[in-house]
Amino acid sequence: MDIFTLSVLIVYLLATGYLGYQGYRQTKTATDYLVAGRNANPVVMALSYGATFISTSAIVGFGGVAANFGMGLLWLTFLNIFVGIFIAFVFLGNPTRRMGHHLDAHTFPELMGKRFNSRFIQIACALIIFCFMPLYAMAVIIGGAEFIGPIFHITYNAALYIFALLVAAYVIAGGLKGVMLTDALQGAIMLVGMIILLAVTYVILGGFAPAHQALTDLGAQVPKPLAAIGHQGWTSMPAFGWAAAGATGADASRYNLWWIMVSTIVMGVGIGVLAQPQLIVRFMTVKSKQSLNRGVAAGGLFILFMTGVAFIVGALSNVYFAKHETISCRIVDEAALLDPGADGKAKLSLVAADAPAEIKARAKTFIAYRMPGDAEDQPLRYVLKTPAASLTRGVDNAPDTIKPGLIAIARSITLGTPMQGNSDTIIPSYVNSAFPKWFGVLFLMTLLSAAMSTLSSQFHTMGTAIGRDVFETLTGGHSSRSVLITRLGIVVGIIAAITLGKAVRGNIIALATAIFFGLCAASFLPAFLGGLFWKRMTRAAAIASIAVGFLSSGLWSIFVNGKTAAGLGLCKSLIGRDTILTPAFSPTWAVVDPLLVALPLAALTAVLVSLLTKPMNPDHVRYCFGGPKPEAKAG
Repeated sequence: MDIFTLSVLIVYLLATGYLGYQGYRQTKTATDYLVAGRNANPVVMALSYGATFISTSAIVGFGGVAANFGMGLLWLTFLNIFVGIFIAFVFLGNPTRRMGHHLDAHTFPELMGKRFNSRFIQIACALIIFCFMPLYAMAVIIGGAEFIGPIFHITYNAALYIFALLVAAYVIAGGLKGVMLTDALQGAIMLVGMIILLAVTYVILGGFAPAHQALTDLGAQVPKPLAAIGHQGWTSMPAFGWAAAGATGADASRYNLWWIMVSTIVMGVGIGVLAQPQLIVRFMTVKSKQSLNRGVAAGGLFILFMTGVAFIVGALSNVYFAKHETISCRIVDEAALLDPGADGKAKLSLVAADAPAEIKARAKTFIAYRMPGDAEDQPLRYVLKTPAASLTRGVDNAPDTIKPGLIAIARSITLGTPMQGNSDTIIPSYVNSAFPKWFGVLFLMTLLSAAMSTLSSQFHTMGTAIGRDVFETLTGGHSSRSVLITRLGIVVGIIAAITLGKAVRGNIIALATAIFFGLCAASFLPAFLGGLFWKRMTRAAAIASIAVGFLSSGLWSIFVNGKTAAGLGLCKSLIGRDTILTPAFSPTWAVVDPLLVALPLAALTAVLVSLLTKPMNPDHVRYCFGGPKPEAKAG
């Protein structure tokens, strides 16, 4: 680590530590710790909301997905701004703020519990959050660790630990005030970093029009596995359609990519944002509707630069890698053999000189090299060798050069990865290869900021779910003790996220994020919206809606969705197949996201059960919507 990198990192950490300390000094009560005293500055709130919403999962994970799938992911940017900012701030923000203040709710589960006068709802929401939010936190940690490890020359696991400990320090001490103050700083750093990333990318690629034309021209290089599921080029949407029942082979999968992109990524995250507990609680931190309205422009602009830039640059990285990347290095072996396994899907391993003939026959040829500064005992680096690759041997001590001529996902294939590549490494590889060292350090600060801002809110939300919503609800414990339990809950959440991050790697960031967002939308959104806007919504309807949304989302993931069902393996252990789908069903059902089924079922349940059950106490409903608190009955 050079002195420049070290100096920038120290300044950043000192600034973050100072703001965390200010949050600690300003935290005197449970209300301060849980909802920042309900008097947050509107710009700070908007930046905190955006920084919490946008994390390394958006920049690294979804940026890598855009490199694979193309510009179609910009529909997610549209939904993020229209739904996640405009709808959320203008239509949901003030009713949430007003009801939260009136009911003296400090967390999303507490808001739901008090609206429906149900301890069960509060505890159920809290347990869903506490048990499943580590999946989302894992995605954020992985996104940061994939970039931080190579920059600091530390192992992936070490990056996980350091990351988590840095965030834990100011979240545990400063509560939501510390989180929001650091979020605002981190959001500003993220904005600057992403603007530079976009501008320099267009400079490298020759300007706006040439860059996008070059991306269009790469359509012929779409990998066959992606073309088989409907990929039509990086500037086109995938093929749309629905496979017929009993379809097999190419006919069964030709529309899969459209449903993966639209139902899982665009809709899963774009709609799921409305039911994110760590974002909803931001609305309860401001004191007026005007404060929320002033945050719309700042929040919308922030999301535009964060997600829009990540998706555009992710797609355009294909042009850079294919046409512009040059690796200055020392070539060690021009024909190294790596084994992809018998099925072609295993992690690549070196082929020994005395390996059997069948292994050598299926092996792929790679170029082995060392970068300047690599120690002799450091593992070699590898890049796939194709007819498009060109090698030049340096003379007079000049470095060798490699021009791989590969698209982005092919550049992510190396020792220890499968042949389908690892999209989670594309954005870090692009920045480290295409940009000067100083920007790599700035982008490191951008990713640190993105990850730490989101992680801090996730850990705070997981902690309050246990401390405030479970412990205090069940025991009636004093608020000071609930803050202690909250801090312990944060520690447990951190351990869970790190454990998952160590166990799961590779093409997981975007998927894990979309799964959690979709689960929250199916479980919480109908009950949340009904509670805010429909006085006829009943406690039984809220309970039934949460149960139906949660269970249907989970069951679809376990038994129907091909990717998650195969990964979990429960369906196969029970019936001998990856999913319950048979030839009588369209194979497209296997790529439809659980959200498209679970959310309508949960919404329909909320309406039907409300109409079929006795209305809630009118006095309590009036109180929830701003009326006087019902007097306790004597005796």
